[in-house]
Amino acid sequence: MPAVLLAAVLALAAGLLAATMGSAERSAVWALLESRLALVFMLWLVLSIGLGVAAQRGWNHFCAAPGRLAEEVQVLLTSNTPSVLQSQGSAGSRALAASIQSLALQRDRLRVDMAAQVAEASRQVAQERNRLAALMAELTQSVVVCNLDGRVLLFNARARLQFRALSQGVRSAGLADGQTIGGAESLGLGRSIYSLLDRRLVAHALEAVTQRLQRGAAQPSTQFVTATPGGQLLRIQMAPVRASPAAAPGGLLSDGAVAGAVPSSTPAALSGFVLMLDNITRDLIENTERDRLMHSLTEGNRSNLGNLQAAVELLDDPALDAPLRERFMAVMREEINAMSRRLNDAAAQGLHSIKTRWPLEDMLGADLVAAAARRIEAKLPAKVSTSDVDAGLWMKVDSYSLMQALQHLAGRLTDGYNVQRLELRLATVDNKAQLDLVWAVQPMSTETVTAWETEPMKADPLKADEADTPLTVRDVVDRHGGALWFERSRARQEVMFRFLLPLAPSAAAEALGSAEHSADGSLESRPEYYDFDLFTGGGDSHALDERRLVDLVYTVFDTETTGLQPGEGDEIIQIGATRLVNGKVLRGECFEQLVDPQRSIPAAGIAIHGITPDRVAGKPGIAQVLPAFYAFAQDSVLVAHNAAFDMRFLQLKEASTGVVFDQPVLDTLLLSAVVHPNQASHRLEAIAQRFNITVLGRHTALGDALVTAEVFQKLVPLLAEKGIHTLGQARAAAQQTYLARVTY
Repeated sequence: MPAVLLAAVLALAAGLLAATMGSAERSAVWALLESRLALVFMLWLVLSIGLGVAAQRGWNHFCAAPGRLAEEVQVLLTSNTPSVLQSQGSAGSRALAASIQSLALQRDRLRVDMAAQVAEASRQVAQERNRLAALMAELTQSVVVCNLDGRVLLFNARARLQFRALSQGVRSAGLADGQTIGGAESLGLGRSIYSLLDRRLVAHALEAVTQRLQRGAAQPSTQFVTATPGGQLLRIQMAPVRASPAAAPGGLLSDGAVAGAVPSSTPAALSGFVLMLDNITRDLIENTERDRLMHSLTEGNRSNLGNLQAAVELLDDPALDAPLRERFMAVMREEINAMSRRLNDAAAQGLHSIKTRWPLEDMLGADLVAAAARRIEAKLPAKVSTSDVDAGLWMKVDSYSLMQALQHLAGRLTDGYNVQRLELRLATVDNKAQLDLVWAVQPMSTETVTAWETEPMKADPLKADEADTPLTVRDVVDRHGGALWFERSRARQEVMFRFLLPLAPSAAAEALGSAEHSADGSLESRPEYYDFDLFTGGGDSHALDERRLVDLVYTVFDTETTGLQPGEGDEIIQIGATRLVNGKVLRGECFEQLVDPQRSIPAAGIAIHGITPDRVAGKPGIAQVLPAFYAFAQDSVLVAHNAAFDMRFLQLKEASTGVVFDQPVLDTLLLSAVVHPNQASHRLEAIAQRFNITVLGRHTALGDALVTAEVFQKLVPLLAEKGIHTLGQARAAAQQTYLARVTY
C-alpha cells in the first residue's frame, strides 16, 4: 500500500511539473524522454517501491512499535506468569521496554512475597476446606448444595455417580449397544438443578423450609419424593444454608429466585439449600414385593385353611359314604399342596431377598484380598499369601458375602484335607476380575467340590453351634453375575477355585479413589466439586446482554471435521468442550466424543487432526451426539476460536437433529482483535504464546477447547480495561473488527 501511494504521489508531481511548463518546454522534455520512456518508467517504479518499503519499515519501527509495546504491557499487567517484552522500535522505545521490564520484575518479586503471606494467612482456611472435601468425598449419601437460583455450587462424588447413572438411561436413546457419549454429564458446578429436578417441587419444599425458619424451628428441613425422567424414584431431604449475619442485610434473597417460591417479605435468612438424595426405587420395589408376598401368604393360606377346616368337619360325619369321603380327602390333599407351594415360593423369595440384601459396591481389589486373607487367618489354622495381586484393580462386589464364601471354602479345605497354606491371586482377564483361591495339589473328587459350592455356608467355622447362613457359594457368585469353577494345574502342582467377578466402572473407580490425575498430569489429592463463590450469584431475570462477563457461565468448545467446507458435505468427527464457571476452567467437567461422519475422511485432514476412519467407525452419529452436547452446554454462553466455522457445522444439522444452539456466542479470534489490534496474527497458537499458555493436544477437539478456555480467561480482564464489561458490549465490539466479515 505505501508503494502504491508513493507511486501516485510521483505521478502527481510529474503532472504538476508538466502543467507549469510551456508547450515548447513540454515538447522538448517529451522529445528528450520519448526514446527513454521505458527506462524512466522502470526508474519511477523502482523508486516508488523502494520508498514504499522504506516508509513501511519506518512506520513499523517508529510509529507502530509503541502500539505493539502497549499491547504487550497490557498482557504483562494481567498475566500471573513472568513474560519478557520484545525489544523493538527506536532507541527510546527499547529503553522504555527495558524500564517497564524492570518494573515488572519488581512487581513479580512483590507478588511472590504477597502470595507467600496470603498462603500463610489462609492455611487454616485451607485446612477447613480439606476437611470438608474429605467429609464430602467419604459420604455414602448423595449431597448437592445450591444457591437460591438453583445453581449447583457443591456436590460430592456419590451425587455425581448417581446422576450419571440416572441420566444414562435417558440419553442412551438412539445409541447402539455399547455406545456411550463421553462427558455427557447432567450434574456440574454452575448448572441449574432444575434440569434434573422439577422446579415446582423444589420451590414448594424451599417455601416450607422458609416458613419453618420464620417460626424458629430448630431443624427447619423437609423432604419430598420425585421421579426422574428415567423412571427412578428419589427421596430428597432439603435443609437450608443460612446467610451469615454480615451478608443478611445485603438481601441475598431476590424476588423470583426460585420461581416465586419465597415471598418478597421474607427476611434474607437463606443463601441456598442442601439436597440429600436417596434412590428409593429398589426399596419401593422390594417393599411392594414383600407386601404382595405377605398378602399372598395370609389371604391364600386363610382360604386354604377354611377349605381344610370344612373338609375335616364333614369327614367327622360317620354317615359320610366312601366315594364322598374320598372326594373330601382329595380336596384336603389339593389344599395342602397349594399351601406347600405357596410356602416354598415364599421361602425362595426370602432367600432371594437375603442374596440381594447387601448392595454391590465399588472396592479396590487389593483391599478385598487383604481383608479376606486376614479373616481366613483369624478364623482358620491356615496361612494365606497375597503376592500376585493387581494393585490397581477395582471390583464391584458385595465384600461381606464374598469374603464369607472364601472363608467357607478355605474352612472345608482345612477341615477335610488339612490344607495349611493358601494363596489368593487377583488379575484382570477379559474385562472381568479373576480371583483365585489356590492350594497345593490334593486328591479330591469333583463331587466333593460341587457339594461345597452348593451347601449352606457356615457363619463361623470355629463355632459349631453358630447357625449356618442359607446362602451357598453358588448363590454368592450368582448374586455378582459371575462364574466359579474348580481347576487343576498339573504343571504348577496346584489346585484352585476360580471366581470371575465384575469390574467397577472406570468412572466410579476414578471418583471414589483416593487420588485423581489432573489434566496436566499432576496428582491432586481430591477433585474440586465445589465453588462457594456461586453463593453470591443471582439475577437470572436480567437479560444476558446486560450481564457482566465475569458473572456468566461458559461452555468453551471446538470441533474437528473432515474438511473446511461445511456447505459442501464436510462433517463433524469430534466435539470437545469444557466449562468455565466464575473464571475457573472446570477440567473435571469435560465433553469429548468422536462422531461417525458416515463418509470418508480425507488424508489431508488426517495429517492435521490424526483421526483415522477406524477410530470413528461404530461411534455414535451426529444425531445422537448433538442432543448430548446441547444438554452439556445448556444455560451457558458458547465460546470458540473462529466460532463462525464451528457454529456453521452445528447450524447445518438443525433440520436433521432438531437441536438448535440459540445461546449467545463469543469468538476468541474476534476478541483478540479487539484487545490487540496491532498484532500481526490472531491464530490460537499465537494468542497462547502471547499469554504464556502451554498448548497441549493441539488439533484435538478437547485440547483446543481447553487452550481456548485459558485464552478467554486472559481476554476478559483486558476487555474490562477497554471498558467492555458486559456480554452485549463484548459482542458489539467483536462485530466491529475486520475479522468479523469472514463467513462460512
